[in-house]
Amino acid sequence: MTDQPNPQAYIHEFIDIRGTNRANYMHHMAANWSPGAQEDRDQLLFGMWAVLGSTGAWPQVCNIWEEPGLDGLARSFDNEASGPGLQDPKLERWWTKASEFRRGGVDRILLPAPWMPTISQSLTSGVRSKVCAHEILRCTPGSASTLLDLAREAAVPAYKRFGWLLVGAWTTAMRDDDEVILLWSLPDWQAWADAENVQRTDPGVLTWRAAARETTTDWNRILLAAAPLCPFRTGRQPNRDDQVDWED
Repeated sequence: MTDQPNPQAYIHEFIDIRGTNRANYMHHMAANWSPGAQEDRDQLLFGMWAVLGSTGAWPQVCNIWEEPGLDGLARSFDNEASGPGLQDPKLERWWTKASEFRRGGVDRILLPAPWMPTISQSLTSGVRSKVCAHEILRCTPGSASTLLDLAREAAVPAYKRFGWLLVGAWTTAMRDDDEVILLWSLPDWQAWADAENVQRTDPGVLTWRAAARETTTDWNRILLAAAPLCPFRTGRQPNRDDQVDWED
């Protein structure tokens, strides 16, 4: 949590992977995209994870990018939607190679809770994690922001004793204020099991879930494993030393 309002905007991506190319895609995206995006777009990699197939779609990757607000994102869109193919011509070779590893996906624009830390603030405070729990809560229109505050008040203390740390708390833009995404940093896989075991018995968890049910219409949790170059694993942004010159 932070006392300074978070001014950023975020892109959330679920990427569908071709065959056994998940590792290839994650490295190509983090190492061969992110360093240039940091320089050209002020875009930071918030996180990159493999979706644990037993809990969600597979093979799939989740990316979250941190942008310099909606104005910065608009500039990035203007830069990206250029050239005859509506893709940045400088990145033509990158796009072509990426198409070998991925086959599509679904993106969202996210807006942070004012109290949510940026990726730089989380890393500076020493947050490191190889495991995350990712939740999508759909709620009655107009209630997403209220649900975020409820998560801070009730879910954060409920899961704290299991080692869960709320590192991402967003509403989804361009919807009817009816979707919340929560991202929890976990110390290990056992921390997930410990919390999952008491979903119907722990007083704190039950209090949070009962309060949330007053506005939520659907709730889904999946588990994520941090990619090798995920900042929550490495403590830094990918850089050009990480890059690989893929053979054509």
